Amino acid sequence: MAQETAEAKTTRPDGLALREADNIDEMYLTFALGSEEYGVNIVGVTEIVGMQRIMPVPDVPNYIKGVINLRGKVIPLMDVRLRFGMPERAYDERTVVIVMDVGEAPIGLIVDGVSEVLEIPPSQVDRHTQFGRSTTRSVIAGIGRIGERVAVLLDTAVLVSDSDVALPADMAA
Repeated sequence: MAQETAEAKTTRPDGLALREADNIDEMYLTFALGSEEYGVNIVGVTEIVGMQRIMPVPDVPNYIKGVINLRGKVIPLMDVRLRFGMPERAYDERTVVIVMDVGEAPIGLIVDGVSEVLEIPPSQVDRHTQFGRSTTRSVIAGIGRIGERVAVLLDTAVLVSDSDVALPADMAA
């Protein structure tokens, strides 16, 4: 039984063996925003936490909801719905924060709910240059095809640029 479990963790749905060192860049945490599915590479994901008390911060874009204190670490929170111009939605029991390290700083992404971690090989990803806007950096890294489903794969470095999430100087100190 234990051997079957180990084998299940080391094979893909198509039966090919996983090479952990090789496929980490192909693993995406998928999450929902409304009826749409999005994904971020798991390399930067540190944890997923439920909603907590948010301390508002002045003079930041409307999609930066404020900060939380997570085990002594101050983490700015971005509501991804608002970042994408979607209508605001009341947070509920499914709403979660995906805590990520982007560059040198942590950031929390508020999403409607997480789905699953999926391996999406490069052959199943249509790059954003196929959708226009190839001259500027796009928040879309690509569109991943998972069977009959699709997920918009996000470039977290672009999604969370320093200018958007930088705390006022007196807050950061």
